[in-house]
Amino acid sequence: MPLLLIVLFIVVPIAELAVIIQVGQLIGVWWTIALLLADSILGSMLMRSQGRLAWRRFNAAIAEGRAPTREALDGVLVIFGGALLLTPGFITDVFGLLFLIPPTRVLVRGLVVRRATLRVMAASPPRSRRDRADDVDGTAVDVEPDQLDRPR
Repeated sequence: MPLLLIVLFIVVPIAELAVIIQVGQLIGVWWTIALLLADSILGSMLMRSQGRLAWRRFNAAIAEGRAPTREALDGVLVIFGGALLLTPGFITDVFGLLFLIPPTRVLVRGLVVRRATLRVMAASPPRSRRDRADDVDGTAVDVEPDQLDRPR
C-alpha cells in the first residue's frame, strides 16, 4: 500500500508534468492549456452520459430482480474515469477514457473482477467438510417457559 501511495502522489504528478511540458514545447503553452481544458470539459460530458447509462442499467437490473453487480462496477469505473479526466494531465486522461468508453470499460471490468476473485481465493484457504471444527452434531428440544427456571 505505501508503494501505491508513493506512485499516486509522487510518480504520477511528476510524469504528468513531464508530459505537459513536452506537449507545451511541441504545440505551445496556450494550445496545451486549451487542450487540457477541452479534455476536462469533454470528460465531464462523457462522464455524465455514461453515468446516466450506468444508472439506468443499475435500476433495470434491480427491477428485473437480479443483483446489479456488473452495473455497480460500471458505475464505479465511470466515477473513477470521470475523476481522472477532470484531473489535469494527459496520462490520467488516457486512463480516464479507458474507464469511460464502454468497450474498454468492459475489458477493465474483467480485469478488476479477475483480480478481486484471485485475491478472495488467496485469502480464504480451501476447507473440506471434514476439516471444519465448528461442525457439531446436536439435537434441539422444545422447552416450556416455566421449565426454564426449574433446576434439572
